[in-house]
Amino acid sequence: MSETIFTKIINKEIPADILYEDEISLAFKDINPQAPMHFLVIPKKAIATINDIERQDCEVVGHLSWVAAKILKEHGLAEQGYRTVMNCNEYGGQTVYHIHLHVLAGKPLGWPPYSAKLKIE
Repeated sequence: MSETIFTKIINKEIPADILYEDEISLAFKDINPQAPMHFLVIPKKAIATINDIERQDCEVVGHLSWVAAKILKEHGLAEQGYRTVMNCNEYGGQTVYHIHLHVLAGKPLGWPPYSAKLKIE
């Protein structure tokens, strides 16, 4: 897998507003927030897409959700609710090919997330 912007953030080559870090993961604020609280949780292990997750990665991927809940509890946002999203490939909206969990909170979030009408053929 080629180096991504997330690899540079993990390596501290470019700055990020870090909320949490441990040996497995890193969480930082999204640079283009879509909610009052919008951050990303990424594994330090480079995994390009959800399709590339292997059995031995299950603990790492589960850890991302645990980190999200921990941060939201610390900010008093867990109880009112939040959304987590992990995009996969082009049609799923993935733009950085290093898996990352988007976490959005701090306002009511509607469904579907986009108002654009889908044309299904």
